[in-house]
Amino acid sequence: MAHSTHETRSRAVPRVSVPEPPSLGRGPVLLMALAAALSCAGNYFAQPLLDIIEVNLHIGVTAAGLIVTAAQAGYALGLILLVPLGDVLDRRRLAVGLFALTAFFLLATAAAPTGPLLIAGTLLTALASVGAQVVVPFAATLAAPAERGRTVGVVMSGVLLGGLFGRLAAGALSELGGWRTVYWVNALLMAVMAILLHRRLPRLPRPDGTATIPYTGLLRSTLALLRQEPLLRRRAAIGAFSMASYSVQLTALTFLLTRPPFRWNAAAIGLFGLVGVIGVVGMNIAARLGDRGRVQAVSGTAAALLTLAWVPLLAGESSLLWLTVGVILLNIAQQAGLNSSQNVIYALRPEARNRINSAFMTLFFMGGAAGAALASVVWSRAGWSGICLLGGALAAGSLVLWILERVRTAPAARPGTGAVSR
Repeated sequence: MAHSTHETRSRAVPRVSVPEPPSLGRGPVLLMALAAALSCAGNYFAQPLLDIIEVNLHIGVTAAGLIVTAAQAGYALGLILLVPLGDVLDRRRLAVGLFALTAFFLLATAAAPTGPLLIAGTLLTALASVGAQVVVPFAATLAAPAERGRTVGVVMSGVLLGGLFGRLAAGALSELGGWRTVYWVNALLMAVMAILLHRRLPRLPRPDGTATIPYTGLLRSTLALLRQEPLLRRRAAIGAFSMASYSVQLTALTFLLTRPPFRWNAAAIGLFGLVGVIGVVGMNIAARLGDRGRVQAVSGTAAALLTLAWVPLLAGESSLLWLTVGVILLNIAQQAGLNSSQNVIYALRPEARNRINSAFMTLFFMGGAAGAALASVVWSRAGWSGICLLGGALAAGSLVLWILERVRTAPAARPGTGAVSR
């Protein structure tokens, strides 16, 4: 995949040579996808179990809500503090170590006798669970350039499915053995996965020149990449707006479905959430088109579809059919747009993929947090119509940013400039 022309870069993040990776088979890709799914799932276990945990540990509603907040905060800290280490450490060892730590912290969470200890366990589990975000750029590095989009798409499908099925597994296993059961089970699975990753993944030599980067310098260089790489900034902004729009739907959908004319219970709402599985289809279609050089077309189409999806969602206030159509379109657009952006940013600086992923994903999830916060305020004041207006406006923002990106990079795509547009 060709690179577009970039602005002059600072010496803070020097370019280094990257050794040619070994060939990657289908087995390791599927293993990494499963590993990413199990790692991410643990951050969603508490959501359907809050009422049960509140009663069992004798904690208040506010303290129970802090469990979900701890998961989000821990994951954000891990993205900033741990993921960049993949550019200077043995990536296999780092991934295996994080998966083993996740297993340990899941055990501590499962055994927590009090609310504060449960919150602490959740925070540490989420911190270590960013092993999934170490695996994604690892897969991008192992894949051949012509297959990078599909490989990243498969592994990111695991991230998506882990979040969706994590809630479902938590509810089902709680019926069998209480709320702690899902944590015990996932701890065992994560320990097994750490062993499998150690045995099945190849070791990659560190890029020349990275071993001398101190940890504080590594963190500074992660921020510096946002300054030095305009395409990374633009894609991070597009991702933040699209994730904000998607998060508005995730947050407000529960409010809508518990009220007339639906009046659904938590179990029914959880099952409806599985409609999001269709996003895997969008991600993999986008990956295949991206590998054929159609990344920009996918990005623009995804941003436009994300905006248009809010039209059937607006009609879905009183119609399950239109609501389902809107949710499906939104999931396809969101996952396709995410894959296309990852396809672009992972081609920028091969020796800095973990830092690039850290910067991108941090802003991506910050957008999601902002969308969730805005959704709660707008719902209380303007109901579902206000939610749809908000979600549509945020989605339109991602479309406008993509158009601006195309305008700014158009000269680089013309013959004779030495660059090819993505």
